[in-house]
Amino acid sequence: MTHRRSFLTGLGAGLVLSATGATASFAGSSDAARGQLVLVILRGAMDGLAAVPPVGDRHYRDLRGALALDAGGGAEGVLPLTDGFGLHPALTGLHGLWGAGQLAVLHACATPYRDRSHFDGQDVLEGGTDRLFATSGWLGRSLGLLSGTGPAVAGVAIARTIPLVLRGAAGASSWTPGIAPDADPEMLARLMDLYADDPLLGPALARAVETDAIADGMTGPTGGRTGQGGRAGAAGAYVAIAEAAARILSAPEAPAAAVLSFDGWDTHANQGAGRGLLAGRLEALDRALTALRTGLGPRWERTAVVVATEFGRTVRVNGTGGTDHGTGGAAFALGGALAGRGGLMGDWPGLARLYQDRDLIPANDLRTLFATAMDAAWGLPRETTLREVFAARG
Repeated sequence: MTHRRSFLTGLGAGLVLSATGATASFAGSSDAARGQLVLVILRGAMDGLAAVPPVGDRHYRDLRGALALDAGGGAEGVLPLTDGFGLHPALTGLHGLWGAGQLAVLHACATPYRDRSHFDGQDVLEGGTDRLFATSGWLGRSLGLLSGTGPAVAGVAIARTIPLVLRGAAGASSWTPGIAPDADPEMLARLMDLYADDPLLGPALARAVETDAIADGMTGPTGGRTGQGGRAGAAGAYVAIAEAAARILSAPEAPAAAVLSFDGWDTHANQGAGRGLLAGRLEALDRALTALRTGLGPRWERTAVVVATEFGRTVRVNGTGGTDHGTGGAAFALGGALAGRGGLMGDWPGLARLYQDRDLIPANDLRTLFATAMDAAWGLPRETTLREVFAARG
C-alpha cells in the first residue's frame, strides 16, 4: 500500500517551490477555447478516511473501529476504486465519474499548515502560501496570469463576500442566493436609470443585477424568478449553490473561475459510518456536484472542479462517536477537463505510523492538485503556477 503514483512524477511528495521575480502573464489557451475552474471548499474539515476509505490497509479496521466501512457489498460497503481504496457509498455520482476517467483523488494531502484551527487552516488553504495572513489568494493570483480582459479572466464567489482565495483578481465578484424578499422590479429599473451615467455605481449595479438574474434563472433584470434559491437543509442548500454557479458559468460572458463554500463538515460527535451525519453531508455534496455537471451541459467537458478542505480528521474515533481535528485528508479533482488525467494520485503513507500518533501523515501537498486542475482547465502549466503563484509572498 506504500507506493508512488506516476501522476505527480517531477513534483514530488512535497512541493518544492522556487521564488522568482515579477509575475509574468501567460497566454495559455485562447479566451474562446479556455475552460473553467470551480473550487469547492468544504469548511469544517472533511474526514478523508471516510470519504476515501483505504479498506485494503491492514491497519484500517482496527484504527477506525465503529467508523470502519465494509470493503464491498451491502448497503454500507465502499464503492471500489483501485489498489485497496474505495469511495464512501454516498458518493455514487463521483464513482460514476471515476468510471468515466473524470475523477482524480489525492489522499494523505494537506496544506503546509500543521496546527488545528479552522480559521487559520482555511486562511492557509485559500492563501496558497506556506504562511498565515496572506493578502491575496492563489486563485486570484492565478487569474492574473491569464491573458485577455473582462469575464474571461474574472472569478466569482457564490458567497456574501469575496473570499481570500479570490483576492488579487481584478474582476473578482460575489453573489449569494437571496433569502430576503425580492427587490421590487420597478425600483430596480429606476435605480439603474438613476445611476446609468455614474462611472462607478452604474456598471457595478448593472453587473450585480445581471449576475443575480443569471444565477436565479430570471428572464431579465426585471423578470420573474424561476430559480429555487433558499431551499432549506444541507442537500438543498448545496444543490442550490451548485445550480446557481452552473447558471453563472454557462452564461455567454461567463467568468473563468467560481468558488463555492459548503459548511457543516466538523463532525466531532455522532459522525456515523455508512449512514449518519457525515453520510448525509457526503450525499449532499455528491448531489451538488451532479447538479453542477448537469447545469453546465456541454461546458462540463472543459471544466475542472477541485473539492478541498482545510485539514483532515483524527484516524481514531473519539469518545462521542466522532473525529477531531487532524492533518492529512483527501481531496478531489473532477470534470471533463480531467479526462485522461484521472486516477489515484500521490503517495500513500499507510496507517502503520501516524502523524503525532493520531493523524494520517500528510504525504502530499494539496497545492499540486490545484496546479493540476488549472493546467487541465486553462492550459496553465503546473510549473508556472508552482513558481508564480504558490511561491509568491501572497
